[in-house]
Parts: sequence; C-alpha cells; structure tokens
Amino acid sequence: MGLLSIIRKIKKKEKEMRILMVGLDNSGKTTIVLKINGEDTSVISPTLGFNIRTIRYSKYSLNIWDVGGQKTIRSYWRNYFEQTDGLVWVVDSSDVRRLSDCRLELHNLLKEERLSGASLLVFANKQDIQGALKPEEIVKVLNLDGLDKTRHWKIVGCSAYTGEGLLEGFDWLVQDIASRIYMLD
Repeated sequence: MGLLSIIRKIKKKEKEMRILMVGLDNSGKTTIVLKINGEDTSVISPTLGFNIRTIRYSKYSLNIWDVGGQKTIRSYWRNYFEQTDGLVWVVDSSDVRRLSDCRLELHNLLKEERLSGASLLVFANKQDIQGALKPEEIVKVLNLDGLDKTRHWKIVGCSAYTGEGLLEGFDWLVQDIASRIYMLD
C-alpha cells in the first residue's frame, strides 16, 4: 500500500463514526435505520444477522451496524464491539413484559470493556403506541441513573414509525462522539 493511499485512508476515516444498534428483537432498530436514511419502512422482516448502512449525517459518515436481537443471536453481539464509537440501545416502550430482560441485556453489554468509551443513546421507541412507558419511566426500569458516572448517555422518546425523536437522538449522539473524537472541530 503506497503512502498516498494510506493518507487517503486516514483522511477518509477521520470523519467516520461506527455506531452499533442493538436491543431486543422487535424493538424497531431496522425501522429506525431505514427511516433516518429515508428508505421504505413498510415491509421489514426480523434481522437474522446484521445490516450495515453508511449514512451521511452533517459532516460525518455514520457506519451503522444494525444487529438482530433474537435471544438465539445475542451471544454474537460481541463480534461487533470493536471500535464502536456510539451505542444505540432501542427499547420497545410498549413491551412492558420484556423490560427486565431488556435491562439485563443492556447492563451485560455495558460491562464489555470494548464498549467502555462508547456514547450511549437509548431510544425509548414506540411512543406512538398507547400504554407505552415514557422515557422517564424507562430510565427507572433500566436503572440508567445507576450507570458508571463516566458513561455519556441520553434517553430520547421516539417513534420509528412516525420518525419523531430520531433526529434529536442522532444529533446528540453525533455531537457527543465528535466532542470526544474530533474535539468538535
């Protein structure tokens, strides 16, 4: 590899962010990714492996790894942890039955050393569904206030279906990562 291509690679890499989208199955991860990318969200089937989308977001290039959340494939999540800048944890706020499972999986994930520096955005999804818990309630249920004080995190109520809250969440995530990695140039 010549010096020029190495420099080009570094330059290209400069404004890239690697974002890992995780959460239990059926929480809305893929719908969020498609919605934010302006793609059709009418027909979505469960993600059995992962999807990668590269999305231009302000002056950054976001490489979003959307990983399936079925119980049988959660053990494979760790294969995607390397060099993760931001973690998006998507919660189905209307699926009250599985919230303790959701809390357990999130806290296991946050114990991973390779994710220790990653900014955490929690999307309290499906706010458009009647009976969905509000973001403040999700904070309590997931015990987010008990997270390590060095962890940068934010929770945003959203609807992948209507798109409400998605930009607010990604704006925070990108800013937070940029302030760590690029010192907000």
